[in-house]
Amino acid sequence: MLLVRGSGGGTALTGTIFERGEVAPSFKGAPDEDAPYVWVCDEFYEVESGGSPTEIDGETIRVAFESPMPRGFDTRDQALTAAKAHIRTQFARVGVAEDDVEIAVEKTEPGRR
Repeated sequence: MLLVRGSGGGTALTGTIFERGEVAPSFKGAPDEDAPYVWVCDEFYEVESGGSPTEIDGETIRVAFESPMPRGFDTRDQALTAAKAHIRTQFARVGVAEDDVEIAVEKTEPGRR
């Protein structure tokens, strides 16, 4: 599995790409289990009230989270491209510029911490 981590504005977001042969999570809305690569990551956005307080660039804002939106892909490159775009989009939703987001990819073994 690949962990795709975006950092920016003093916070971070990590999603997971389950690779060919690994068991991706199964829940309502999960992609076809035959997809060789599955990307799963939270989605969030800024709200006026409610949500959870989070510090971004030294300012406390409130964010709400949506259910993860798993997506299936045929190739690792497609999955990585989509993962990086997804992370940049989440940061843009809370005011962090794309150029200020650093993305790292780490290979890890399932079940290993």
